[in-house]
Amino acid sequence: MEVKAPPPPELAASAPFVASAHFIGAAQIGANTNSAELKGLLTSPEAGALKEQTFQKLARAPYTLLRQRMTEGTNDFAAGLRPLLDDLLREESYFEMRGATRATPELALAVHLDAARAQVWKTNLAGALAAWTAMPVKDIQSNGTAGWELSKHRPPNVIRFVRAGDWVVLGCGQDALPLNDEIVRRVQTQGRPTAVAQDYWLSARVDWPRLSPWMSLPAGLELPQTVLKAAGRGGNLRTEVTVIYPERVNWKFEPWQIPTNTIHERLVSFTAVRGIEPWLDRQPWLQPYKWDPVPNQAYLWAMETIPFQTFVAVPAPKADAALERLSDAIAASWKTSWQRFAIGEIVFKPEEGKINWDGLPFITPFVQIAHEPAGDFMYAGMFPNLPSTNALPAELLAQFNRTNLLYYNWEITAERLPEWRNFSQLFLMLAERPQLEGDSTAAKWLNVTGPRLGNAVTEATPTGPNELTLVRKAPLGLTAGELTVLANWLEATNFPWCGYHLPAHTNTAKVKAATGP
Repeated sequence: MEVKAPPPPELAASAPFVASAHFIGAAQIGANTNSAELKGLLTSPEAGALKEQTFQKLARAPYTLLRQRMTEGTNDFAAGLRPLLDDLLREESYFEMRGATRATPELALAVHLDAARAQVWKTNLAGALAAWTAMPVKDIQSNGTAGWELSKHRPPNVIRFVRAGDWVVLGCGQDALPLNDEIVRRVQTQGRPTAVAQDYWLSARVDWPRLSPWMSLPAGLELPQTVLKAAGRGGNLRTEVTVIYPERVNWKFEPWQIPTNTIHERLVSFTAVRGIEPWLDRQPWLQPYKWDPVPNQAYLWAMETIPFQTFVAVPAPKADAALERLSDAIAASWKTSWQRFAIGEIVFKPEEGKINWDGLPFITPFVQIAHEPAGDFMYAGMFPNLPSTNALPAELLAQFNRTNLLYYNWEITAERLPEWRNFSQLFLMLAERPQLEGDSTAAKWLNVTGPRLGNAVTEATPTGPNELTLVRKAPLGLTAGELTVLANWLEATNFPWCGYHLPAHTNTAKVKAATGP
């Protein structure tokens, strides 16, 4: 019998559920004894400046999104929306979304506010929406609640704001708002919109298949139902993510094949994953490269000092023949798909068991054969893997004695962060996209916060026939790569939206075979 996580009690009779989130608020988190380290990382002047810049952008985002439907010259009301974001950060809140496929979804947000702040929300939101829609709001009062409602022509055609007890509830939907009514009833009967948080600061649940009609996901990305919980513990932010697949998953736990001669100290990050063959076999981008057999394991590691010493390795039986097939496939793909995007030349060196991408600034990407006691491997990098006699530490190898471990990642975030920032700057330069400026608000925050970040560890293990649970312990809950992406996103000119694309112009590039050095 397959394991399926039941919906929360209040959702059991009210499908179709799409998503929910419960945040206890920074005020409650600050009073928790497990928040001391996190507060130390988030209370610097640089963190405050980044928060203010981000909130200013978010306050203007609704106007940016909707202005094509507004009369020219309409106020953006950012000054009125900005203080509401402080309340959302500080106070407890609950969000829920429901909707049938191809129908307008219903959204509801409940925020715990005192009377004074509730009045600010009531006035500021009414003023903005009335101006943007050119429709009047109507005062409403019933069943112990009071607020306003706005009816308009385009979906969602009903927006309602009410105060119930110590909470305000803002909802929108089409024609009727049963979710809004239900949350109000919860507040009136239980004093709150959802159960009191017991073991988390933030909890979220998303049914991605149901959400997909209203949210554009990258092509080929199929996400199952996901449950997230995050809370402070032992000086770290502990994040637990459980994914629930619709069917039983046949996890493959063949022995780990770690290329211990190719990987050596001193590491600043190490990642290992197994059980990936079924997923890789479905990826269309891998098909042209004729990888046979499809790898079921992969290893990724980074060295200290040189930013671009990051490598990936996969088991490759009969590696010499596999490298030749890969070279032919790269040459064909380069001529038909990639040549217009890149510079340099691809060089196949069979006598060295290596493929090089020469002519790029700062780096020389390669794919190379490695003969190991654990078997043959193909490994790739952007900078030479300098030889060393320093073996992997026994404490790291001991992590792989567990039979149910599918994924393991460890990094020293303070040391890995500068490497990720250098890598991202190079990528953005090659893609001819704006780089993260050194004097930007996000960069200044990373400069102050990064050196204070310690180890981040992420592990994934099956917790049921159709469940996989990922647990991370990290000072900020994010890895160095994720912090780099976050900083670039926060500084994007179109934040909270973003999109980087490869350049469209043509550069000179060549593919050739080499018979000698």
